[in-house]
Amino acid sequence: MISKWRWIIVQFSRKLWVRALLFAILAVITALAAIFLKHLIPDDLSTKIGADAVDNILNILASSMLAVTTFSLSVMVAAYTAATSSVSPRATRLLMEDTTTQNVLGTFVGSFLFSLVGITALSTGVYGNEGRVILFVVTLAVIALIVATVLLWIEHLSHLGRVGETSERVEEATLKAVQQRIQYPWLGAAPLADAEQIPADALPLYTEKIGYIQHIDVAAISQWAEKAKARVYITSLPGAFVHPKRVLARVAGIHELDQEKLQSAFSIANERSFDQDPRFGLSVLSEIASRALSPAVNDPGTAIEIIGRGLRILCHWKEPNMGDSECHIEYPQVFVPPLKLEEFFDDFFTPIARDGVNMLEVQIRLHKALDALAQLGAPFQQIARRHAQQALQRTNTVMEFDGDKQLLQKLVENLTQPSDSRAH
Repeated sequence: MISKWRWIIVQFSRKLWVRALLFAILAVITALAAIFLKHLIPDDLSTKIGADAVDNILNILASSMLAVTTFSLSVMVAAYTAATSSVSPRATRLLMEDTTTQNVLGTFVGSFLFSLVGITALSTGVYGNEGRVILFVVTLAVIALIVATVLLWIEHLSHLGRVGETSERVEEATLKAVQQRIQYPWLGAAPLADAEQIPADALPLYTEKIGYIQHIDVAAISQWAEKAKARVYITSLPGAFVHPKRVLARVAGIHELDQEKLQSAFSIANERSFDQDPRFGLSVLSEIASRALSPAVNDPGTAIEIIGRGLRILCHWKEPNMGDSECHIEYPQVFVPPLKLEEFFDDFFTPIARDGVNMLEVQIRLHKALDALAQLGAPFQQIARRHAQQALQRTNTVMEFDGDKQLLQKLVENLTQPSDSRAH
């Protein structure tokens, strides 16, 4: 598990302007490097390779890269707008963190600045004939980079902001968070299986902020607990909406609580994050399906696709086990409750079952997904059966055709039967 400062750096590096700035700095350094390396070039080489033409090439690059950058920004904004309206505003953040888009825009901005710096330096005469050779060679390399980037950008634009592409990004981010939580089911801390484990005299920790917990620096909490010889019981996990009256954690073994030190270990913002919150990813997938099932969109095919994505994610989940050597406990002074499987099911299946209550094809796929999860064994069976029965109750109150009701009834009965007695 990463510390708070490393997590902040990771979040900072995902911003578009940061990568564009790095490309711009690299471009300026590259353009100026010819001034300091010109003594390595023979005097008569510039006339042999046509380095005098670098002025015209740089002028063409400067004018064209400005237009290409402006066009790319408009396309990017249009893709974000389309994803917000047709997929989910919560998924747009993943598009904004897309490394391909950031690298492309960074390359275009960097090429534009490289051209400007080169033109400016050429007008002052600081390059000389030898420096022109280096600048000419670097300019050719920049042109090759631009051509490759444009080809990549054309391919990337063909699916940027599409429902399928955005849904796949959400699935990947959610699966990554699920796999990380499987490896660290208690965020590297010791398990808090029941709230009754918390001593009655434990001091509560509150926050003055209102928002969602995005990240918890368990290592910093553990370091403080070891020095104070205390035990910290975290009660609010990443994704929880907190306010001044909600307890973040309870601390036992001390008489005075360092509120400021412990509060700084909780990163709280206005929105949820995918990193330490796998439930958020499932909620976003469910939101995409619900939007597809709305009367304005009426796209049951997308909802069926989302059910398949949720099934793939949930199939990777396994309940934490104290005896599992893969479950790392690095901070025994801190106790964290595990995520509950029924919460995953509630976040994902309940909205889809509610919004697709009158669509037979969606209900069939929903029950088949629940059946597949039930076959994974305990504790999937009991939770899947409960959701299947709830979905059937919803459809029975809406559907009018008895044949559809009977078909769904058979699916539920097949799910609730033992696996060895099912009809094949």
